[in-house]
Amino acid sequence: MKKFACIFGASGEIGQSIALEMSTQGWSLYLHFHENKLAVEKLYTHLQELFPQQEFHVFQVDLGRNEDVSNVLAQLFEVQAIIFASGQALYQLLEDTSLQDMESVWRTHVQSPMFIIGQLASKLRRFNTSYIVFIGSIWGETGAAGETVYSAVKGAQHAFIKAYAKEAGSSGVRVNAIAPGYIDTKMNESLDEYEREIIENDIPLKQIGKPQDVANLVSFLTSEKADYITGQVLSVNGGWYI
Repeated sequence: MKKFACIFGASGEIGQSIALEMSTQGWSLYLHFHENKLAVEKLYTHLQELFPQQEFHVFQVDLGRNEDVSNVLAQLFEVQAIIFASGQALYQLLEDTSLQDMESVWRTHVQSPMFIIGQLASKLRRFNTSYIVFIGSIWGETGAAGETVYSAVKGAQHAFIKAYAKEAGSSGVRVNAIAPGYIDTKMNESLDEYEREIIENDIPLKQIGKPQDVANLVSFLTSEKADYITGQVLSVNGGWYI
């Protein structure tokens, strides 16, 4: 029997790594994207070639728009795992941040995922064991100047998984978050070589993380090997924040 997972943000580097890793573990996937249609189509084709016995479906939704989010539910017929890897960075001082910016980031990272989970809860309960994983952030743990709003919504994600793990645990739903540190993705391309070197030297393991490092932990959390873990924020940061 096929098992289905939905990956929000499958077009990003971390999302793509998660999709490939979960496919290797036998999952059929719903692949969400917002704007990067080309990337998700390439991923879809690649996964179909590698795993012809599994199913892959692509859908587009803007998590920042309430109207779009409501359409998600009709597109997911069966789901045992939900991964939220979609992101919207916001590099601004708080005094320069508009209400519209705040609302967009809040909806994308917190409001829409919570609504989606609430609407899909009955589908998750059909299974003895099901999974929810948020890709949070190191900034949700310690905060970052110049990314105050982003830090706040990531902290909210972390708080949500702790509360919902208690609410959904009796139904067999495992709810966890991963808090990556500096991961080598396009989101961090704004740093120049000197800034990158400073960060790398500040990390105890003296190396910058890769999307695969995050994907490996997602794979573990959605496997039977991690079924006694719930309500946790697990760091993947090379010791950058302990």
